[in-house]
Amino acid sequence: MSVSKRRTIAIIGAGQAGAQAVMTLRAGGFDGRLFLIGEEGHPPYQRPPLSKRYLTGDVDHGRLALLPETFFDENDVTCEFANAAIRLDVGARRIELADGAEIDFDQALIATGSKPRPLAVTGADHEGVFAIRNLADVNAMRPSLGRDGRAIIIGGGYIGLEVAACCRALGLEVVVLEAGERVMGRTTSEVVSRYFEGLHRGNGVRIEVGSIVERIDRRASGQLVVSTGDGDFVGDWVLVGIGAVPNDGLAQRAGLGVANGILVDECARTTAPGIFAAGDCTSFPSARYGRRIRLESVQNAIDQAKVAARAMLGLDVHYDPVPWFWSDQYDVKYQIAGLSQFSDGQVVRGDIEAGSFAVAYLRENRLMAVDAINRPRDYMQARRLVPTVGPVDLDLLRDPSVGINEAVAAGH
Repeated sequence: MSVSKRRTIAIIGAGQAGAQAVMTLRAGGFDGRLFLIGEEGHPPYQRPPLSKRYLTGDVDHGRLALLPETFFDENDVTCEFANAAIRLDVGARRIELADGAEIDFDQALIATGSKPRPLAVTGADHEGVFAIRNLADVNAMRPSLGRDGRAIIIGGGYIGLEVAACCRALGLEVVVLEAGERVMGRTTSEVVSRYFEGLHRGNGVRIEVGSIVERIDRRASGQLVVSTGDGDFVGDWVLVGIGAVPNDGLAQRAGLGVANGILVDECARTTAPGIFAAGDCTSFPSARYGRRIRLESVQNAIDQAKVAARAMLGLDVHYDPVPWFWSDQYDVKYQIAGLSQFSDGQVVRGDIEAGSFAVAYLRENRLMAVDAINRPRDYMQARRLVPTVGPVDLDLLRDPSVGINEAVAAGH
């Protein structure tokens, strides 16, 4: 009498996407062997608070956990939280771990996320130069925030500005060095960029745009000197926040299709049968925007992992999300629905001076995205609407007393 072999699914990456995949698989009735493989030494935890309330000490380590400690035992999940996957053999269906152990699988999900883009200058590896991507990074930084001094932040994106706001709340001097012409220049419009520049300058942050870092030196006193084409900036520590790159090296070495992320289809399937991928590490086709996109967000990690898990269970799924993001800086709630990069026009709603406004981004008079600053109603309506398939009534859209949904409906 033959005994059927239990099916095995291995998940590489113990972050938000990996945790969600585990939950979805078990909730969907998968009763085979399930492995969750990570390298940080921690069960899955929330990452957004790292550059905000965890950095300042308002949230402790215990409150970052995504799942109860008992979840993995109760759901029969074999965890390797400090044992990185170093080799994926697609043909043999085998994963090699850092300690030499091997895991044979039937299906695998790669959820390795992204990592900080390195600063390619001399001195970027000095003690006191930090990046933020995981718990260890922030734990290394936190002692520097506990004393008076000056922080130099290289990069005026979300991470850099969030950390700048935290530092000012703790009384530190802050200098932000941004290589572009404005902060958040790669992700938003000039209207929003100028608002946040003013917000930070009003809170005592020195912002230098068009500032190209050439090298970092460390003095005998321990202070760091960041040299740019416009001069030197002296600080007690440095944060490098110049973006992130996909953690796709394992997939590339395994021969999977990779181009600014692991190439997947609308079901989160890679170019190799039985191998899936989800989260920051993937590049997926967006019918909404007519191109491949890669998203770095909790929303994408959760939703794409759900799709991947359901596809592994043989369900008919399709992933084409409305991307959404948020950023907390001082008392400002900045919420984004959709991708503004693909627009050809914009409409400002509300009062910029009062710090309550939204920017609606259009393409051929169709709504593509909305940036909302302290306007949650506009944001929530946009999440349900973008991108629209028909034109918008521009006069109504300009009227902040009229809902975005009404402007869209009137345009049809």
